[in-house]
Amino acid sequence: MIEAVVPIVSFLMFLLAFFAYLVFRFNRGKRKADEEWEQSRVQKITDFGATKSLVILPLIDWYTSAEDLKGEVGVSYLVKTDDKTILFDVGLNRGRNDASPLLHNMGRLGLTQNDFDAIVISHNHGDHVGGSKWKRRMSFSLSNLQVDLGRKDVYTPEPMSYPGLKPVYAEKPTVIAQGIATIGTISNQDFFLGRIREQAVAVNVSARGIVRIVGCGHQTLPRIIERAEALFKEPIYGLVGGVHYPVTDSRAEFMGIKVQKYVGACRFPWRPIAMAMVHEDIALLKQRNLGIVAISAHDSCDATIARFQEAFPGAFRELKVGQRIVV
Repeated sequence: MIEAVVPIVSFLMFLLAFFAYLVFRFNRGKRKADEEWEQSRVQKITDFGATKSLVILPLIDWYTSAEDLKGEVGVSYLVKTDDKTILFDVGLNRGRNDASPLLHNMGRLGLTQNDFDAIVISHNHGDHVGGSKWKRRMSFSLSNLQVDLGRKDVYTPEPMSYPGLKPVYAEKPTVIAQGIATIGTISNQDFFLGRIREQAVAVNVSARGIVRIVGCGHQTLPRIIERAEALFKEPIYGLVGGVHYPVTDSRAEFMGIKVQKYVGACRFPWRPIAMAMVHEDIALLKQRNLGIVAISAHDSCDATIARFQEAFPGAFRELKVGQRIVV
């Protein structure tokens, strides 16, 4: 009898010790992320110019605008200005397919890799770098196999690699082209995933202001806003992308568990994101009188998206694969 109980007790003790470690790591990581934020200093970017036009074409997201396009729990947007086209993130490709959903959708939309000249990776998570195997390798891929990307510029939020290229580690705010810059890496700590380092893209549209393009929003919306206002003299005009508000539902599930409510939220799992937090961030944005708001469904529930739509009736745009958002 005792021999049968010992393994069970040992396993429970292991689980308890592992849980205690996660709590310790989370608290320590949160303190470090907060210290980094408090100590961070950025100089205002005053000479990076502007673009007269901005077109954001979702290539990967949860919802699609046509049946022949593929949606998934991932993000990839084609960001086109007057003289620069950026591929922002490269999706998930959970099935490790070749061609990936990204390449499939690009083909359906008449696009090839010649239609963009730079790549920006928001953060090193599988649903943004082409899958978990590329995350582990600190790399990324447009499909199951890495293809020759020529001489494209690549900007990453932490040191990453790609065959034949030298990605720029954009830890600090970095000007990419006329009217386009990254806002620099902002860290946060997740209970299960550990440290997350994420960057966003800012595009200065003439006579409008700064449109921020965000991957998941792990940095938190208040810090993204504060960083943008510290960097640019122009007002914030738009927000496009993920903000990680899976309040009532999750696009990703495992054994019936709504994964996104607890993983990636950068909170204790027993204190998940509530709708009150969504309302607080909406209030912050409403103070800025935005002209464009498009929230990704890849990491936010329909109830959250509905709140944004109600709050910004004139500015709200649906974010669907194949449906252009034009400024």
